[in-house]
Amino acid sequence: MALDSRTLAAISGDDDLLLLSLMQNDEKHQPIFHLQDISDSQYKQLFRFDRPGLLEIQSAMGFPEFMSCPNRTKFNSMEGLHVLIRRLSYPNRLEDLSFLFGRTKFELSNIFNTTLDFIYEKYERLLLTLDRPWLSPGDLDAMTTAVSDKGSPLDNCWGFIDGTIRPICRPRQNQRVVYSGHKRVHGLKFQSIMAPNGMIAHFYGPIEGRRHDAGMLRESGVETEMQHMMNRPNNDVFCVYGDPAYPLTPYIVPPFRGAVISANQARFNKKMSAVRVCVEWGFGKLLSLFAFLDYKKNQKLYLQPIGKYYKVAVILTNCHTCLYGSETSTYFGLRPPTVQEYLRL
Repeated sequence: MALDSRTLAAISGDDDLLLLSLMQNDEKHQPIFHLQDISDSQYKQLFRFDRPGLLEIQSAMGFPEFMSCPNRTKFNSMEGLHVLIRRLSYPNRLEDLSFLFGRTKFELSNIFNTTLDFIYEKYERLLLTLDRPWLSPGDLDAMTTAVSDKGSPLDNCWGFIDGTIRPICRPRQNQRVVYSGHKRVHGLKFQSIMAPNGMIAHFYGPIEGRRHDAGMLRESGVETEMQHMMNRPNNDVFCVYGDPAYPLTPYIVPPFRGAVISANQARFNKKMSAVRVCVEWGFGKLLSLFAFLDYKKNQKLYLQPIGKYYKVAVILTNCHTCLYGSETSTYFGLRPPTVQEYLRL
């Protein structure tokens, strides 16, 4: 009867009738299709990865075959990955996913959060350190060569650092804390380092939207880590290139600033700006794969773990780059690490 009412409501445009037909939200629905029955192209469009790729991620992340939610809802870990990725890939409501997966919205909420927590608790550390096997001195040399070959005046630049503010739904409390006067938006700030092989090598945040990039750099501690790890045998260092908000240090190089700069300095800024655009490609890919993050009405500061959403999405984006490459890795001609190399703890 609910289905007939829903059909009638859609035909007649009666919103009250449509709401009445959807009131039984606590009931399970039959899934509208089975995952094994859809084509490979449809599968990848829905879940961002192909079937072999998602199986590889499940294995590399060490998911158990079955998982249990705090309310004792049991589910297959592959189902959990499907729910997580589909939820993040588009601003879906849980009611919409209920018809897709054949579970109630309460079950889906628990499955989503349990899978999210598993990845976050186990792999968040990958985003907070540069001590990774795919950032060895040999790999860093290859990255600096690739950046230099694209016209960079710096022969020791291995990556690009950037701070970005992501809009959120305006909170009722502490609005001034998260308001950015520069961007004129309420939001949370994140800092990322994009490597030329397409990987987001470091990802820090969130912090309050009103904070400056230089303060976020200091709080992240990434420069201190670079002082210990980014040194070359010839007493030179590996550096990253940033925007004018960052201070000039041996490990971080910003463009030349000032109202009047020389022709050589302007040429330097222009050439570095051309290769630095890959930072925008990296965040563009993140939001393209996981558009849920780009819909600010879904980002409710005191109701949702927004930072956790972003960090898990970055981990999954890096896994996507490992499997399929990216615009950045193609541009610089570098191959990203394998999923197993990236997820190695």
